[in-house]
Amino acid sequence: MSDKNYFERTELLLGKTAMAALQGKHVIVFGVGGVGGWCAESLVRSGIGKITIVDSDCVATSNINRQLVATTKTIGMPKVEVLKNRLLEINPYVQINAIQRFYCEESADDFVFDDYDYVVDAIDSLKDKALLILRACESKATLFSSMGAALKSDLKRISVTEFWKVKGCPLAAALRRRFKQNKQFPKRKFKCVYSDEVLKNKGKSTGEKANGTLVYATAVFGFTLASLVVQDVLSKIE
Repeated sequence: MSDKNYFERTELLLGKTAMAALQGKHVIVFGVGGVGGWCAESLVRSGIGKITIVDSDCVATSNINRQLVATTKTIGMPKVEVLKNRLLEINPYVQINAIQRFYCEESADDFVFDDYDYVVDAIDSLKDKALLILRACESKATLFSSMGAALKSDLKRISVTEFWKVKGCPLAAALRRRFKQNKQFPKRKFKCVYSDEVLKNKGKSTGEKANGTLVYATAVFGFTLASLVVQDVLSKIE
């Protein structure tokens, strides 16, 4: 770290011991779109010293309404590269590993979760999300997962609970059904960010099968994931 104290106000609140602890943590974030991008930036701005970001996609026009990486100038660019450049502008000394890859059965063995302190799940694909959860829960890393952030408008309904206690979220229900049908279950409990609000799309899709989203909802999901990481780090010092 340089002599420039980018985290003066954070250190004022948390103290030097906490800042040193945050600096020593390595977090891997899967999916840096509507939820994960905001989470990654919040982690870096909070003082996390090393972060790995994983996403296979490039920025699309339809991302502009809600994704940190999406502007009219970044359309077509890999999301992880856009985010890496932005994060290094925030803190040039943070260690960032940007991986443009899709997490799935074929690539899962490339990720050794024991190498990380925290795993943040912000991916959408049901099959791949289930696999990520199973693999992360077999490791020593702490997992935090985002449930569905689309079709949400009321921030007061965003909450955190243990996965099996999530109510009113179709994605969480689908994950639980998948685990039961396959008779494969996460080996330990983990916390999720979710909302029990499920709105209906009022507009027409342009052909792409998608649900409506609002930036402040996806951002709060991401910020909440980041806060879970930071609070967990702090709890282990205290």
